[in-house]
Amino acid sequence: MKELVLVLLLLLGLFSHAKTIEICASCEVKTIKNGIVKASDFDTLLIKKGTYKEFNIIVDKPLTLLGENYPVIDGEDKGEIITIISDNVTVDGLFIINVGTSYTSDYAAVRVVKSKKFLIQNVVLEKLFFGIYLEKSRDGKVYHNKIIGDAVEEFNSGNGIQLWYCKNIEVEQNIVQHVRDGIYLEFSDDIIIKNNISSNNVRYGLHFMFSNNDIYEDNVFEKNGSGVAVMFSKKIKMYNNTFSENWGTASFGILLKEINDAEIIGNTFEQNTVGISIEGSNRIKYSKNDFINNGWALKVRGACYGNTFSSNNFMHNSFDVSYNSKLNDNLFQGNYWSKYTGYDLDKNGTGDVPYRPVKLFSYIVNRTPETIVLLRSLFMDIIDFSEKVSPVFTPDNLMDNAPLMKKM
Repeated sequence: MKELVLVLLLLLGLFSHAKTIEICASCEVKTIKNGIVKASDFDTLLIKKGTYKEFNIIVDKPLTLLGENYPVIDGEDKGEIITIISDNVTVDGLFIINVGTSYTSDYAAVRVVKSKKFLIQNVVLEKLFFGIYLEKSRDGKVYHNKIIGDAVEEFNSGNGIQLWYCKNIEVEQNIVQHVRDGIYLEFSDDIIIKNNISSNNVRYGLHFMFSNNDIYEDNVFEKNGSGVAVMFSKKIKMYNNTFSENWGTASFGILLKEINDAEIIGNTFEQNTVGISIEGSNRIKYSKNDFINNGWALKVRGACYGNTFSSNNFMHNSFDVSYNSKLNDNLFQGNYWSKYTGYDLDKNGTGDVPYRPVKLFSYIVNRTPETIVLLRSLFMDIIDFSEKVSPVFTPDNLMDNAPLMKKM
């Protein structure tokens, strides 16, 4: 008990001696770098409105960098701008521009390296290579930032928010546009990504690999080059996100590859070439999702087992489900299908006739994409009817035995 009291008194003493150092052209301290040198632990650098042409700013002690009326930190395309290598650092209210571009170094506007208990908030980033780059860091938060790049091609652009070997990070209420990948994770566990808007990015709105136990909730991913890619991970929870207007020959709302034991609940997939493309993913619960006006609502490419699809709404998609195998080990039960033409004589809310969501024409289009020109033809209706009567090419046990008569 005495030891705890001593620690608390020590911390209280540190904070009580913390001071504010003003930085401006007419102040005693004129540069951020000089302010960091003069500062003691837990001081605040109050950066006044103005333009500061600085780069390679190293924050090596617990500090708060607080901008007043969004001062501009201009890196003049010379390299990385702010690098944090200390715990307990806050960056708040800065406008950072002109990060250097390199083909050998991933220069970032703000980089956090092997640090914890950090906060990056209310920061605006423009004319960047990488935006916010978190590396081997934990227990921090990236909150309410605006990251606007000018990326045109993948090879000479970076990601908006990147996490590499991180743990227990919150990424919340950020806007990310016109970068390579809006949000990128690799080997990062226990991450919460919430209420972000990631749009108009060259490749993916969200891209993560080898990252487990993460939660993605209430985000918007729209008009991205390929959509969202979720790969080689387990125990992922994706709740109440919107995936929309991801169009292109290789585009999708979300790609799931080698994902196991996950939950995808309450999401909206609207106007995508493919709502969800699934490959090698098992034991996933898909529930209460809306698939609206997509080319394909679901494309199941194989090696997918033990998945359940229930209480979803499939509305006005060109194809509801596409399968490339005659075997099915997944359960479709109690979904609403706008193309269902069955009846409900006992008025219990579910159709009396099972619904087969896989059409023969979708099988043909998968093998010969050029046949898509026949999508609205009588020929399509005839072959779909024949497959419905006597399944040959599509899984005979893939059906919804309790289709809903009204959408959820």
